[in-house]
Amino acid sequence: MPITNKKTWTAWEKANDDPYGKACVDVARQVMKILDDNPGDFDTHKIVCQADKEVKAGGITGFMAGCVAQMVSKCHSRGEEFRRKWNNDNSIQDGGGEKANKKKGAVINPALITISKRK
Repeated sequence: MPITNKKTWTAWEKANDDPYGKACVDVARQVMKILDDNPGDFDTHKIVCQADKEVKAGGITGFMAGCVAQMVSKCHSRGEEFRRKWNNDNSIQDGGGEKANKKKGAVINPALITISKRK
């Protein structure tokens, strides 16, 4: 698995030894393996769900999936590609996703919602 940021990855592994955090790390590790085995195009939601099933994490939450996306985007050789697709896949409005992402290199958290007043 081409981990490009071993220091950060190791820190996440060590910091997340509780069941909740470990599930995120285990799913992220499996997502990276799936990316390695499938060099073509991919659907971020399907890959995270597949990884969740394969490691028997028990069905991760939206927040946990966002953590997984962050880990993959910061530590894998295809991380930037994954981050961009993740942001576009999790956009909740037209023109959202990567275009609306104001913080360069950030991952959209699918557990957050935006409520706005209708005009």
